[in-house]
Amino acid sequence: MADTVMSTGSRVHGTAPAPLSVLDLSVVGEKADAAEALAQTAAVAQEAERRGYRRFWVAEHHSFPSSASPAPAVLLAHLAGLTSRIRLGSGGVMLSNHAPLVVAEQFGLLDTLYPGRVDLGMGRKPGGLTTISQALRRGTEDPGPEAFEEQVKEVLGFLGAPGAGFPDGHPYRRDHVHVVPAASGLPVWMLGSGTTGARVAARLGLPFVAAHHINAAQVPEAVSVYREEFSPSERLREPYLMVSVNVVCADTEAEALAQARSRPLMLTLARQGRQSPLPSPETAALYPYTEEERRFAELLLESAVHGTPDRVREGLTRLQASTGADELMLVSMIHDFPVRMRSLALVADEFALDGGLGD
Repeated sequence: MADTVMSTGSRVHGTAPAPLSVLDLSVVGEKADAAEALAQTAAVAQEAERRGYRRFWVAEHHSFPSSASPAPAVLLAHLAGLTSRIRLGSGGVMLSNHAPLVVAEQFGLLDTLYPGRVDLGMGRKPGGLTTISQALRRGTEDPGPEAFEEQVKEVLGFLGAPGAGFPDGHPYRRDHVHVVPAASGLPVWMLGSGTTGARVAARLGLPFVAAHHINAAQVPEAVSVYREEFSPSERLREPYLMVSVNVVCADTEAEALAQARSRPLMLTLARQGRQSPLPSPETAALYPYTEEERRFAELLLESAVHGTPDRVREGLTRLQASTGADELMLVSMIHDFPVRMRSLALVADEFALDGGLGD
């Protein structure tokens, strides 16, 4: 998997502890709309490419007021036309919401239109309300880890060589059910905020993304499971780990902290069934937290890396060292768009990223 695995050997001062990538959630802030959020995502993708980030991925969220990204494949097709070099991918497609053949066809088409630039990242739990699951035309019951692994195997089967991606005797092989256009070289990643995704990635020999930005407490165990249970495959000979992390970088500690408080408030409200666009720093500063709400928000804030460039460097370097990550993916739930763009630029400058993308 040459286009995925990169060396993370000795590094000189000024370079990143590991390749840096970006996961963008198409943030919808207060008094903004989805069209504005998507235009901002496009601008961030172009800036990430210009600054030398390795990948730019987008998420899948349904009926989520703070994100305008329900259809990763559609958004990626748009972004691919606006960029020329940076790898684009899904972080991720929630496989419980989709038929494996459809996922393979969508990303097979993207891979054919933009060869060597597309990653397929998949996860299990879609989150949200039961009624959203019903609206997506799937059952209300979580099919569980075993069913999820079978879905992943189906996707991999469809992405295999035409007519040979499934074992002998399988009806899809017998009846020549395959993806047109074929995409046998498409990189496939497994995402997880716990150990389920880690185990599936390990058993199937896939690179794994540990979602520190969602559930930081589970990352150590997930990473350990992935490494200990990893089985080499034709796609990947050795474990390859990416860790996604919330990052807010600003010129001052106070500004970074103010911007970083928006996400904890949003999730505090969502926990109570009060979903909302991403609150502004001013709203977050004035919100009358109860003691329980404040504890929850502060816990979320502690898992983020925020501050001036040197503080962010310390935080990312520490996270890479503690997890052994081969790559870090930055998530920035920053309400103010100029500050979000500035954060991206400050991190790139601090780590002396190469705008030529080096490879």
